[in-house]
Amino acid sequence: MTELLKTVFFNKHQDLDAKIVEFGGWEMPIQYPSGIINEHMATRKKAGIFDVSHMGRLFFKGKDTLPFLQHVLTNNAMALEPGESQYTLIQNENGGAIDDAYLYRFKPDEYLLVVNASNREKDVAHFEKHLKLFSDIKMVDRTFDMAMISLQGPLSKTIIEEIVTGGVLPEPARNCLGIVDISGVEACLARTGYTGEPLGFEFFVENEHAVFIWDLLMEKGAVPIGLGARDTLRLEAGLPLYGHELGVDHDGSEIPLFASRLSKFAVSFSPLKGNFIGKDALYRQYLAFKNIMDQKFEDISHLPKMVMPLAITGKGIAREGYKVFSKDRHVGYITSGTMIPYQEPEGSGLNSEFKESPKRRSVSLALVDSSILEGEILEIQIRKKQCDSIVVPYHMSSEAPPFVRSIPHNQLKAVKQAGDDQTYPELARQLVSKALNNHTWRQKECINLIPSEMSQSYLSRLLSISDPVNRYAEHKELKAFFGEDVFYYQGTEFIREVEHRLNREFQTFLGCRNIESRVISGQMANTAFFSALVDFLNRTDRKKEQRRLRKIINNHIIKGGHLSAQPMGALRDFVARDPKTEKAAVINFPVLKDNPYKIDIHACKAIIKEHQPELVILGKSMIIHKEPVAEIRSLVDEFAPGCLVMYDMAHVLGLYGPHFQKPLKEGAHIVTGSTHKTYFGTQRGVIASDFNEDEMEYGLWEAVQRRTFPGSVSNHHLGTMTGLLFSAYEMNHFKEDYQKAVISNAKTFAVALKELGLSVAGDPDISFTDTHQVILNVGYGKGAKTARELEENNIIVNYQATPVEEGFTASGALRMGVSEMTRFGMKETDFQELAGLMADLINNGATIKNEIKKFREQFIDMQFCFKEADVQDGGISLPGSLK
Repeated sequence: MTELLKTVFFNKHQDLDAKIVEFGGWEMPIQYPSGIINEHMATRKKAGIFDVSHMGRLFFKGKDTLPFLQHVLTNNAMALEPGESQYTLIQNENGGAIDDAYLYRFKPDEYLLVVNASNREKDVAHFEKHLKLFSDIKMVDRTFDMAMISLQGPLSKTIIEEIVTGGVLPEPARNCLGIVDISGVEACLARTGYTGEPLGFEFFVENEHAVFIWDLLMEKGAVPIGLGARDTLRLEAGLPLYGHELGVDHDGSEIPLFASRLSKFAVSFSPLKGNFIGKDALYRQYLAFKNIMDQKFEDISHLPKMVMPLAITGKGIAREGYKVFSKDRHVGYITSGTMIPYQEPEGSGLNSEFKESPKRRSVSLALVDSSILEGEILEIQIRKKQCDSIVVPYHMSSEAPPFVRSIPHNQLKAVKQAGDDQTYPELARQLVSKALNNHTWRQKECINLIPSEMSQSYLSRLLSISDPVNRYAEHKELKAFFGEDVFYYQGTEFIREVEHRLNREFQTFLGCRNIESRVISGQMANTAFFSALVDFLNRTDRKKEQRRLRKIINNHIIKGGHLSAQPMGALRDFVARDPKTEKAAVINFPVLKDNPYKIDIHACKAIIKEHQPELVILGKSMIIHKEPVAEIRSLVDEFAPGCLVMYDMAHVLGLYGPHFQKPLKEGAHIVTGSTHKTYFGTQRGVIASDFNEDEMEYGLWEAVQRRTFPGSVSNHHLGTMTGLLFSAYEMNHFKEDYQKAVISNAKTFAVALKELGLSVAGDPDISFTDTHQVILNVGYGKGAKTARELEENNIIVNYQATPVEEGFTASGALRMGVSEMTRFGMKETDFQELAGLMADLINNGATIKNEIKKFREQFIDMQFCFKEADVQDGGISLPGSLK
């Protein structure tokens, strides 16, 4: 018999009293003394460390590496930039799996392919056969001189941060890579793993340093996990395993690759791949997969069965090979199945906590007829009995980092609250009472520090509910009437005047020629502009399908970018797919390593030169610095002429001017914004430009007007437009003192928090902010909890993920703004006092609710606004106060 192989950690496993078994030709730990259940839960609750050095590690270098990988793998290797990885498959000509694998590009000139231990020799032989077709490529098998460690679970990031001494962690998204230094040892670090954990890392390190890294991770709290729990974890996550969900089925037939739903991410038909192995067979599977997703089962012969998750609802445990029936019809087999533990939450949403003792449930994956639908009841033959199961979409979710959320089959949908049996008059009285209580609480008892919110003045609110609220005033410029606006409704003379005056006030405020004020939100302003730009770019050919924007540069949402400027937001329908990456054609601004809240201008030069964007979108929702408008415009003009520069000023529109910045004067072609944040008006939006009528780009402005009406609005909320005009008068009258006060208060607030020992983000040389915003770091994953504690003490803030965190559920910061409370009269000394109260709560757990209520009593009357007396001189009589 061939002697079994041992990883560099074998002695460690023995020292830890692991149960050793043969796996793929290696002696590996199947479990440790605590057992598989405890190891599973340790990974889900803390951090598990796995020896995965038995996996094959194949390195490829040479000029023909990319063509070779495109030929022998299913995914699009050309999509990988240095610092990225992807799941892929090694396919045969029939569209079946030789193996599944992961492809990493840590360095520009080298690719690493990780394959399954039991398939390594077969994979190498397959590659060697095809390497003969390529002249300049070298494959090196480094399985035996390089170790691989997996660290998975919610504490994994914290542990790694404690041991990394140089370099930076990979970007906070799956499949991102980095090279770090750990006490003089270079380690390649990937955000990958086989557990479904939203926080998971894999280390690649030379054997001579591997035990040192293992010991460091163990010292910091990592729990050793064997192959048994690795299997239960991947099964809960619904991840396929070669030999079970991939390979050959229980009837001896080859399982098509698309039987696994992950294949839709691992198979690419990009023209950049050329005629790769198995392309035709895989494309036939893909067409069948499309039909199955559309529930069209007439032509699915190339994909007769699919792997589906089953939750066992009867008594029993489904094991591999058990038959599955739909009534009396045999429809397939269990491919993987066992009993797994899971954490049961107590409470709802972000306020929930996991119960201490785990529950257990029986789950499986099954290869069954493709016509079977989610929700169907199937029977599993367990020995001589039939056990009920249900087809489910998944067993767990990892979309709320840092924790996995198990989803039992009976909790797939939120429980609906039962309706009450109160009468409508009772409900109406209750609503009025609660609304009045809420109004009092928010306006007189709380300190509001949410930077995207602003209270209107009393008179602005009063005008917003006056007639013409609920009226219509659609209108459009017609050339037949020499560009005059024609209104389609009668009774609109007043609103015509309001809109005309509002546009004029914005022209004054922004110092520009063109204003579109009919959009009713900042998001709609962006949508209307993106639509207009697509319309403008397609102006020469109205017969063909409109092409989308070919390339855009923006601020990534995790780096503070606006949601509306993301492919998931308003940009979605207007940006093309990049043929190389097969994703939305969006490139994100690089940021400074020592200040991720600021764009790296030097790095932008190469990006703009290479990608030739048609649109650059500046502006953020987490913004503490001025945007580099002039610098970006200069680079655009030099390297991408014709590209437009847009600045979404949603958060900072009210600061437009000499105390902050004037983007239209600095080179922005278009400014959009919300009119209810630092700009203290009603909840609406605005689009602005300074194009002259004799410029070519004025055609773009005409497209903006068309895509606003009739493109985006019909009723453009005339009541809030009336209120906004009043607010515009207030803004233009008070802006000098208001803007100075906001920025001064923000700087003072930030410095005070810092001096009280709290962690304030930003540059201390500018007192941490140039805007109304202050960003306070409170600890990874503690943002929502801290925000809730502050709310319980009448301070309203916004928890926020920082640029190094995975998403809002993992947020470790508070995003705060001073603009509303500045308008209620708070000055620098007041924000210093507020900082002290907040520090007492955050640092010491103090209860400060009564102090905050008393503190707020000083700031009830709004400043920087017109009072009733200012408008009553003409004998105007106002109704009862809304204050």
